[in-house]
Amino acid sequence: MPEKYRNLHIKLTPQRLAILSYLNGNRTHPSAEDIYKAVQKQYPTMSFATVYNTLEALKEKGNIRELKLDSAKKRYDPDNTPHHHLICVKCNEIVDIHWAFELSLPDKTVQGFELIGNHIEFYGICRKCKK
Repeated sequence: MPEKYRNLHIKLTPQRLAILSYLNGNRTHPSAEDIYKAVQKQYPTMSFATVYNTLEALKEKGNIRELKLDSAKKRYDPDNTPHHHLICVKCNEIVDIHWAFELSLPDKTVQGFELIGNHIEFYGICRKCKK
């Protein structure tokens, strides 16, 4: 088992290792369907449920983030560092923005919430779609 996966706190099967390998360093914010198509080439008998259940387990353990940026499907982000996203409104490409934005909310707005984080989404049209 690769050293980098030892602290994930999930049972590591060959199929899960293939999913983790696909996610490692992946900046495309893939859907479960994208991951299934990519990993099924190596494991043709693997079910979509295996991919989905693995993603859910990784999400529950805090190893990946589920993005709800695309209303048509869930997307997953293996980058757990604080960052924001730029989303193309035509093709749904998602780009990471690693920049800290100073935000402060007035106490009246917070209404007793304990803030634990933030996420900013920027929308635009990517270079490919502008052509």
